[in-house]
Amino acid sequence: MKRNVRNAVLAMMLAAVMCLTTSCSVIKSAMTVMDEAGGQNDSAQSFAEAHDAFQTTLAREDNDDDEIPAPPEGVFDLVKYPSKVGDLAAYVSSDPGDGQKHPLIIWVVGGWGNGIDDFPWCYPEWDNDQTGSAFWQAGMLMMYPSFRGGCGNPGNYETLFGEVDDIVSAYEYAASLPYVDPDRIYLGGHSTGGTRALLASEYTDKFHAVFAFGAVDKIEYHNNSQFTFDTNNKEEYKMRSPIYWLDSVKSPTFLIEGSDGNAANLREIERASKNDNIHCYVIEDADHFSVLAPLTRIVAQKIVADTGAEPNISITQEELDAAMKMEPEIPMPVMERHTINALGMNLSYPYLWAMEDISEEGELSFCLSSRYSEDNIWDMSLLYIDCYTDLQVDKEFFEESGYEVSEIELNGLPAVKAVGMMRDSSGSDFQDTFVAVQKDDMLVTFEFYIHEDFGDDANPMFDAILESVSFTQ
Repeated sequence: MKRNVRNAVLAMMLAAVMCLTTSCSVIKSAMTVMDEAGGQNDSAQSFAEAHDAFQTTLAREDNDDDEIPAPPEGVFDLVKYPSKVGDLAAYVSSDPGDGQKHPLIIWVVGGWGNGIDDFPWCYPEWDNDQTGSAFWQAGMLMMYPSFRGGCGNPGNYETLFGEVDDIVSAYEYAASLPYVDPDRIYLGGHSTGGTRALLASEYTDKFHAVFAFGAVDKIEYHNNSQFTFDTNNKEEYKMRSPIYWLDSVKSPTFLIEGSDGNAANLREIERASKNDNIHCYVIEDADHFSVLAPLTRIVAQKIVADTGAEPNISITQEELDAAMKMEPEIPMPVMERHTINALGMNLSYPYLWAMEDISEEGELSFCLSSRYSEDNIWDMSLLYIDCYTDLQVDKEFFEESGYEVSEIELNGLPAVKAVGMMRDSSGSDFQDTFVAVQKDDMLVTFEFYIHEDFGDDANPMFDAILESVSFTQ
């Protein structure tokens, strides 16, 4: 059953290595542009008043026209939300269709790019999960906004100034959706996204609560090479530095960072703040990224339980520390429904997978694999679907090869399942799960491969694919 070809494909898959780089580097500038003493705003102006009265000057006009991938249908919609500079793109959770109003969190990613791509549905690494996917996995609605200058949006990058206005505009759009509870819209972000979230909390009290991971107290602690504003003007820095506007925070705002990340910035905020709405947490033996996976899950639980008209979220240092000790979770990917017309078969498989028709010599055959090649179970798995006529499964062949063979049912149809190990031409071992189902005179087989290093971790994903299979009559 085409095993020589598959050996070559598996060898190529094994050669793929992960090379993740992050765009949200945090470095300390050698230039000190603001008064080191104090940190609070010494005027009577609120941040909103000062921000709205200030006219930023851009030293350069940066933008991009990166393409926005289509989101998984029925999970997220690609929309345009109105802003001061024009319509901006965003991913927003699709209407659940239950006639209810639901809470929603706006998630702002790190880095200086103002666009969006398919990161919400890529495999979230436990040690560096910037996707915010813990929220939609917990059943929450989400909005991932792009900002001015990103993905062909009008305007230019303003490095934490105009983007604050865009976050407020994103709130207004989310609040207008008939299936969103306008009184339970939350805001979260990481790194530069965390700083943007904190600035937005200083600007408006519309958010039910705000969660900023890895924010800095002064903008000069972010990557200076990305600054687009006039760096000779001290006021430009002040308008982008949260520490000068802490008194303006009216919503419960939770600041979280690892001790090996921007913890010094967080401690400066904690030292300067006299605002009871601001809550600071430094996680020992963690860094700028490792806090995200476990602690966004804690935050998601808190939001789901926060059902009152007034915010009632309480977070303790002890429960955050305990959450850091939890075992890494392996999430299920976003699945999309597809039909293989040639087989009269419907099934769901990961959104980030692509199906290739590799039929030959009159036999129908399809290969399903990820469009990426990272070192995780989603991207290092392969699924083959084949169709045969006048062919029966040779159980003895599998048993003699050391496979565990059993008889099962697949959507009410008799099927055979064989699980064992297969060695490819390079000598690497893969877990091979083979399922064959008889539909009239047609034998349809599913063969799923995953490298032995991943053990049984990928089995729930394959089981979900099998459970989704149905045939048209």
